[in-house]
Amino acid sequence: MKKIIALSIALLAFTFSNAQETSKVTKTTKKITTKKVALAKVDGAGMVFDTETIDYGTIAHNADGNRKFEFTNNGNKPLIITNTAGSCGCTVPTTPKEPIAPGAKGVIGVKYATDRVGPFTKTVTVTSNAEGMPTKQLTIKGTVLPDPTPETKS
Repeated sequence: MKKIIALSIALLAFTFSNAQETSKVTKTTKKITTKKVALAKVDGAGMVFDTETIDYGTIAHNADGNRKFEFTNNGNKPLIITNTAGSCGCTVPTTPKEPIAPGAKGVIGVKYATDRVGPFTKTVTVTSNAEGMPTKQLTIKGTVLPDPTPETKS
């Protein structure tokens, strides 16, 4: 009887020690995934976008077509955006009016005309004083669904 009790206690101790190890590994993994990556610094004005492509996905006809491209000036001089141009009249970008200070964030807005049904891929060309990158192309894409057809009653 004493051997069974001793064996049961040993088995429980082993089980509890493994359960604690698993939770330690989980905590370590969470810490690793929350670290941020530092931006490379540029001598002059710089422009690094959070994303260079915005996917609207599948959206309804006449849905809100406004989206934002966010960027950071990773240089040591102010970033001046002199022009933004859409690849067609259905893509209308907005340009920041003021210079973007070193380390500061900025936004380029873009509005796609969602009254056009079907898939689309359009570009926005950004012209600036960014070192080594006087023009930058950004992309928007997605699909605009047609209006649902009304059901006919029989």
